[in-house]
Amino acid sequence: MELHELTAISTAAAVRRREVSVREVTEHALARAEQLSAAVGAFVHLTPEHALAQADALDRRLAAGDGELPLVGVPCPIKDLNQVRGLPYECGSATLAGNLASLDDGVASWLAEAGTVMIGKTNTPEFGLPCYTEPDNAPPARTPWDLRRSAGGSSGGAAAAVASGIVPIAQGSDGGGSIRIPASACGLVGLKASRGRVSPGPFAEAGPGFATNGMLTRTVRDTALALDVLAARHEGDTYIAPGGGRPWRGSAICGGVRAVGETRTHTQPPASFLAACDAPVPRLRVGVLTRPVIAETAVHPACLDAVARTVALLGELGHEVDEAPTPMEVGQWDAFAALWSVGAAAIPVPPEKEALLRPLTRWLRTEGRRVTGVELAGALDAAQRLTRQVASAWDGFDVILTPTLAQPPALIGELRDDADPAGDFAAQTRFTPWTSVYNMTGRPAISLPLHTAMIDGCELPIGVMLGARLGDEATLLALAAQLEAAAPWRHPQVDGRSTAS
Repeated sequence: MELHELTAISTAAAVRRREVSVREVTEHALARAEQLSAAVGAFVHLTPEHALAQADALDRRLAAGDGELPLVGVPCPIKDLNQVRGLPYECGSATLAGNLASLDDGVASWLAEAGTVMIGKTNTPEFGLPCYTEPDNAPPARTPWDLRRSAGGSSGGAAAAVASGIVPIAQGSDGGGSIRIPASACGLVGLKASRGRVSPGPFAEAGPGFATNGMLTRTVRDTALALDVLAARHEGDTYIAPGGGRPWRGSAICGGVRAVGETRTHTQPPASFLAACDAPVPRLRVGVLTRPVIAETAVHPACLDAVARTVALLGELGHEVDEAPTPMEVGQWDAFAALWSVGAAAIPVPPEKEALLRPLTRWLRTEGRRVTGVELAGALDAAQRLTRQVASAWDGFDVILTPTLAQPPALIGELRDDADPAGDFAAQTRFTPWTSVYNMTGRPAISLPLHTAMIDGCELPIGVMLGARLGDEATLLALAAQLEAAAPWRHPQVDGRSTAS
């Protein structure tokens, strides 16, 4: 196999066996980035000097007998919403052009400690706000399955880098679906972990708890190992997920708490999330929901077919599948929209640079400034009430199955509307009518590339999404690994073989 065909786990294993050096892996990834990134819009900055220095340092550690790093030698870029000291940090915005990071974010530090090599900063839309990656400071991120179409957002560059075979894994983040949306558009695995599973610290705040760091990968096991690396806590974290994960840095482990309304007891987590992928999967009760939740919209037949095929597969595997109720009314999502716009308004942009912002960002900031303090408190209360409501509605199910998106990967420019940013935002909600429910409630969810469909003469990936109770990533990963084994997917842009059907 070529180096770029290897998973993250197999890359690290080959490096540990000294079959290939970290420098060789890094040079291969950098060469593919130079060759492919422009076509798919994966990177906004490549960092070869930084990457090769990391690679040489890791090779020296391996030569000295230190080979216990879980992701040693694995090339893993960082999304340009996260800082890596001394490297560009522009957040997809012209207002930060030329800005350099002053520190390493926690997630970047943990990945470096695990032995990864940071080859560059991946493309993201302005401050990660839209669900497509079409920034003004870089070409759009495109799914390598069809270069006319978007890689999704906001981790679109990360997804394009993995799906095109530049790297086996890439760091991303998810505040309303921003890992799962590009996973669906690019035929990848994308997990949004439970609220409090991955600390935002030590330099970022959790805010309302919608966003979390995570990874884009091609396999469930790579996702699980990455979660083992990232599932850690910092002292003083606002949210701490139940079960699993390492102690916070510099202190003793803190006991987890269950969300109000979660009436079932969580099973004891495995020794690691990777171990969960090999654990026996009990008979699960799976609830199926194809009705959009946060917006009234039509669902493409390919997305419905993907769910139907997954239902059949779940039945063959012995799971019980029933219809799940719609847990909320469309209007209840307004609390998320209010908090999202306030978050946009709170981004520190110098007044003299406000005009450089994209129309959508300016509109969101205007909307956020209109929210009063009383209205903000009401939105936070509404989100917490909704968390209880969803927990109660779905309490009878171990897992909830929905489409990831209501449509196949969107064409470049199909959702973006600079002339009507309110219409742009509404179109995004219709495209993603399930993902943000999990951000609002803090529950974990994973998008899997279990289906493809011929759309306009081109085979495209169609993701399905599985969600679980707060803190129960182990069940999600065990079931995802079982589905992957029963109906393995392929990555034609990486290995040239046929795709899933």
